[in-house]
Amino acid sequence: MAAPELFDELRPAAFGIAYRMLGSVSEAEDLVQERLLRLHRTLEDGEPLESPKAYLSTVVTRLAIDELRSARARRETYVGEWLPEPLITSDEDDPARQAEMADSLSLAFLVLLESLSPEQRAVFLLRDVFDYPYDRIAAIVGKSEVATRQIARRARLHVDEGRPRYEPSQQRREELAERFFAAAGDGDLETLESMLAEDVELHGDGGGRAPALARPQHGRRRVAATLARWITLAGRAGGVELRRTKVNGQPGAVITDADGGLIGVWSLGIAEERIQSIRAVVNPDKLAHLGAVSGLGAMLENARGGNGKNRSR
Repeated sequence: MAAPELFDELRPAAFGIAYRMLGSVSEAEDLVQERLLRLHRTLEDGEPLESPKAYLSTVVTRLAIDELRSARARRETYVGEWLPEPLITSDEDDPARQAEMADSLSLAFLVLLESLSPEQRAVFLLRDVFDYPYDRIAAIVGKSEVATRQIARRARLHVDEGRPRYEPSQQRREELAERFFAAAGDGDLETLESMLAEDVELHGDGGGRAPALARPQHGRRRVAATLARWITLAGRAGGVELRRTKVNGQPGAVITDADGGLIGVWSLGIAEERIQSIRAVVNPDKLAHLGAVSGLGAMLENARGGNGKNRSR
């Protein structure tokens, strides 16, 4: 197989590991690209390599473990709540495979993985998401197979305790999300509030680069009041557009201003016919890979004197 074709085949799986480990699109892309370049030089030099795929997954995982250890120290000084960089996903290429992997991509799931050590995270992902055999995982993380199985078991128990229970029907999830964003776009606060679970959670990540929640909010009344304020501000700023899409495999929306500049990305967690969680990423550094960013700060500036009406599609 020619090198470009080989790399095109290897890149998605390597990125899938790196992104789930790091929660950062840019860091995952940089890490994978660097290792692909080194793999290219290795193959050009004629060095023996039994399996390029095994080589790439091994070095990507090991480097991600090292990067995650340093990232954890940086996140201790992060301003406000940390959320992963959002990833816009699609079912077009392989609907069955995308549906199978969707829950392991959700922002809620990636945040849950943050409670694992870097080593636990790697073992859990390789085994429970990517279905690697234990002997291969053991070789990657430098542990015995017995120790690797124990790490996987402890990580699995921890994840199962906190894993969100989402609505099993993808179609139903999408229908509820459509209604939710339509109500938000129309300013229909009564309908919007009725779709929230009693214990709904609202999370926001501005990273000190954009106005955001100081801490997560809980409860239907409080979350509904916050959403009402956001909708009012958007109207004063000249309106926003809520473009429905899939965010990390879950129902969500990309939010832009009247000129098309990115303001934020929302992802919904849905179960039992209600919105259980809303995660809003407005940190412009975490949106840059999706397009031109105008930012929430600019929208709030416009809100001081503007008038408009929200719109959605």
